[in-house]
Amino acid sequence: MADKTYLDWPFFEDRHRELAAKLDDWAASNIKGINHEDVDVACRDLVARLAGGNWLRHAAIDPDDAGSKLDVRLLCLIRETLARYDGLADFSFAMQGLGSGAISLFGTKDQKDTWLPKVRSGKAIAAFALTEPQSGSDVANIALEAKCDGDDFILNGEKTWISNGGIADFYCLFARTGEAPGAKGLSAFVVPAGIPGFEIAERLHTIAPHPLARLKFTDCRIPASALMGNGGDGFKIAMSVLDVFRSTVAAAALGFARRALDETITRVQERELFGAPLFDLQMVQGHVADMALDIDASALLVYRAAWLKDSGAPRVSREAAMAKLYSTDHAQTVIDKAVQIHGGDGVRSGHIVETLYREIRALRIYEGASDVQKIIIARQTLA
Repeated sequence: MADKTYLDWPFFEDRHRELAAKLDDWAASNIKGINHEDVDVACRDLVARLAGGNWLRHAAIDPDDAGSKLDVRLLCLIRETLARYDGLADFSFAMQGLGSGAISLFGTKDQKDTWLPKVRSGKAIAAFALTEPQSGSDVANIALEAKCDGDDFILNGEKTWISNGGIADFYCLFARTGEAPGAKGLSAFVVPAGIPGFEIAERLHTIAPHPLARLKFTDCRIPASALMGNGGDGFKIAMSVLDVFRSTVAAAALGFARRALDETITRVQERELFGAPLFDLQMVQGHVADMALDIDASALLVYRAAWLKDSGAPRVSREAAMAKLYSTDHAQTVIDKAVQIHGGDGVRSGHIVETLYREIRALRIYEGASDVQKIIIARQTLA
């Protein structure tokens, strides 16, 4: 049973605690037996289950409620809890939020009315199309072109490593419109799947299977109404979305680490070595202590960043970067210790800690690699 005492911390309100308890009960009953062999089918199934449990209403704002906003603490609690149970469940929830985040924060009324109810009900799968072959963490180097042509824009170029690529119903896409050089010449668009000139060029495969794809746009025409915000706002929109959701990546890592610690505690109590429980070895006790310390330190950073954002801070780039850097790097360490303590079982294909070992690695790369987080922290500190 995962430690829940952190829910008593002053970062949370009673509504957060109530949601965490309800989600834990729901996940224990509803996220079991998901066959991951076909990740496309699994993700669609999980989105439907999450919608059926009414959890996706937290992933996007309610366009019919003028006061609706994204609650970052709720997003983090949901991702942490889902990650403890199933990495693909966490992914499916997260992408509904990240993929529609630009619409929640900057979309027009028509864009919000068209897409957000479908995201919240699970009737549309969302994707966030930012990365390109030559511009991963260097967002200002985006090359995909959106050329104005009368009342339309024409897209030419590629995106890659796009989560939900191939199964998404729409993509929040960032392209160069050329108002100025570099970051000031980018804009954001809502692009439906399946339109002429838009193709899934390649499905990409990783050590922890997720739906990922390379996208190609060839003279792909979209209406000017697809633009979010103003021309040239794309970099600001992308950074604002990441400012909200980067903390949730840290929360997912925290969920993976908590599961690894839970599995380890069970292992060291049940496994005997030299006629006594494994936990009697002082070296093992030291590993467990390190794991617990890393988890609590991560949780403090995660929920500080989330609380600051919910409290009205305009930007939490430094705090979110600290949370993501520390939580993802140390979750890797926690899970590696779990693998070591499990011995041969820890590297057996399909074992939970082996699965966690594969799942955690990508979190240190996407939404800003660990080294990029250090650059953000250093620059913000100097500023």
